[in-house]
Amino acid sequence: MKKIRLDIIGLSSSHSHNGHYALVLGESNGNRRLPIIIGSPEAQAIALELENIKTNRPMTHDLIFNISKHFDISLVEIIINDLQEGIFYARLVMEWGGNIHEIDSRPSDAVAIGVRFKVPIYCYESVLDEAGIIIDESEAEEESVYGDDEGEFDLAKIESSDPIEEEAPAPTSSANVDRIEKLKKKLDEALAGEDYEAAARLRDEINRLTGE
Repeated sequence: MKKIRLDIIGLSSSHSHNGHYALVLGESNGNRRLPIIIGSPEAQAIALELENIKTNRPMTHDLIFNISKHFDISLVEIIINDLQEGIFYARLVMEWGGNIHEIDSRPSDAVAIGVRFKVPIYCYESVLDEAGIIIDESEAEEESVYGDDEGEFDLAKIESSDPIEEEAPAPTSSANVDRIEKLKKKLDEALAGEDYEAAARLRDEINRLTGE
């Protein structure tokens, strides 16, 4: 299955989910973006490492990194390998003793660990085809990597919060048709306004209503 290399484009607070964040991953050699809503502890873990800010004591993802290094376990890459009922899945591809091991992970944890190992992030093309958002080349050139418009993360905005509980998709019914059409229009408006967090939320809601 073909893998697509992704870069971390941005990390911003969610307007629709209080205390949550939108992690925007971008195709390295393309114009598709993959927004993922993540919890604030994972957002903080990613931001701290990208900003090279060291805590007094190791946080959870730092501890995983330290244990792996101590026992000579290497992280080769991380792969966002599946999307089921609006929930993303990822795998840590690790090497130990000459053998490759793949470990199931949430994408947010995988990215938080991956940035510490400084390994590439990949996504299967089928996942990016299904959930990716296409932007214009001119918009891609204006994006800042690893932060907000100023290229920095506002860590003060990161508050402790439980992860989002994903809902199972609801079957499509005639009563949902109008709502889906309205959501699609809002999705187009969000894309035009480069509001990727809103676009991701709308995309997930449309998928939930259509059962995709």
